[in-house]
Amino acid sequence: MASEVVEASGHLIDSGILNGIFDTVIRHGGSFEVVTFNIGRTNAEPSLLTMRVNADSDAALRNLVENLVPLGCQIVGGRDATLRIADHDGCAPIDFYSTTNHETRIRRGGQWLTVEQQRMDAAIVVDGDRAACRKLRDVRKGEAVVCGVEGIRVIPAFQDRDRLGFAFMTNEISSERRVEVAVGRVAEMMRSARASGGRIAAVVGPVVVHTGGAPYLVELIRGGYVQVLLSGNALAVHDIELAMFGTSLGVNLETGRVVEGGHHHHMRAINAIRRAGGIGPAVEQGLLTSGIMYESVRNGLDYVLAGSIRDDGPLPETMMNLADAQDRYAESLKDVSLVLILASMLHGIGVGNMLPSSVRAVCVDINPAVVTKLADRGSSQTVGIVTDTGLFLHQLAEHLK
Repeated sequence: MASEVVEASGHLIDSGILNGIFDTVIRHGGSFEVVTFNIGRTNAEPSLLTMRVNADSDAALRNLVENLVPLGCQIVGGRDATLRIADHDGCAPIDFYSTTNHETRIRRGGQWLTVEQQRMDAAIVVDGDRAACRKLRDVRKGEAVVCGVEGIRVIPAFQDRDRLGFAFMTNEISSERRVEVAVGRVAEMMRSARASGGRIAAVVGPVVVHTGGAPYLVELIRGGYVQVLLSGNALAVHDIELAMFGTSLGVNLETGRVVEGGHHHHMRAINAIRRAGGIGPAVEQGLLTSGIMYESVRNGLDYVLAGSIRDDGPLPETMMNLADAQDRYAESLKDVSLVLILASMLHGIGVGNMLPSSVRAVCVDINPAVVTKLADRGSSQTVGIVTDTGLFLHQLAEHLK
C-alpha cells in the first residue's frame, strides 16, 4: 500500500470542495485517513484539512494525487516542483503538469511563485524566478517545464461566505429564475467594472443580430460598457447586412418577413466591405454608417473575428489562421474583469478555456446545453441565464441607461 500526506485550506465546506476531495479518493479506488481538520471559526477564517491518502501502488497513488491537486490539495513536505527540459519544439516532457484555470503557484528554491497568464490545459514554463502558462505549441526546446505534481499549489475559486452582492454567481443554470433579477445583477457588475476601470469583453454570436439584439448591444458599446468584442465572421457579416439592407439572413427584422432576393444580401454586404478594403475603411468612406461593427470602429473597441471552415467571403478582418486567432483572442482577454457570452457556443467555450477562474463570466443563451457545456469544460465561474438573447440585451440596456 502506497501513501502520501496532503493538505488543503480555504472555505472547504461552503464550496463543497471537502466532499469533492473525499469523493475523488474513493472514485479512484483509494482510501483516506483524516489527520487533522480545523474548521474556520469565523466567516473570514479558512478551514485546514490534512489527510493521508492510500492506494494499491505507486502508480495508482500518483494518479490519485494528480486528481486531488486541482481541488486545492498539495503534498506535505516542502518539496520543490520538478523541472524537466523540453527536448523538442512544440511539445513538453511526457509527465508535464497540465494546468487548470485556477490560480496556481509552484515551489522553487523554497519560495512559492505565482504562475502568470493562468489558463487551463497548458504547460508551466519556468524562467529564473518567473513561471507562466504556455500552450504546448509554444513550448521551445531547452525550456524548463514543470512535471509531476510535487511543489504545486492550486487555489480553487471559493464561494463567497457573505452570500451578498453577487453571491448569485454560483453556476446555477435555470430557465425558471426571474430574468429581470439576473439582468439587474449583471448591470451592477458592469457598472462596478466600469467604475473601477476594468475591461468588459463581449463574446457574441450572430443570433444577437437575428433576434433583434444588435441595437441594444450598440447602446452598451456607446455607453462604454464593452471594450473587447470577440466573435466570428458571421456576426460581422449579418450586422453589416442589417446596416446596409435592413435584413438578417434575408429576413426583414421589422416585419419578420423574407425579402425577395434577400438571401443574396449577406454576400453583397461582404463584397461591398471587401471592395472598400475592410470594415474600418468602409466606416471612414461612409459606406458603413450603423451597427455593431460601425460602433466598434468608432469607439475604438479591440475586436477580433476568428474564422471557420463555413465562412462566406470572408471579411478582410476575419482571421482564417486558427493559431493566430487564438493568440489574438488571448491577448485581447488580458486584464478583463468580466465577460459576457451572448448566444455563442463555439467562441464562448473557446474563451472560457482561456480565462482564469478569477474572471467572472455570464453566459446568456436560449439553449441551456450551451451553458452546461461551459461548466462541464471547467469554466465553473460562469453563471448561466437561459433566455432569449435579444430580450436580455434589451433589458440590460434599459438597466444601464
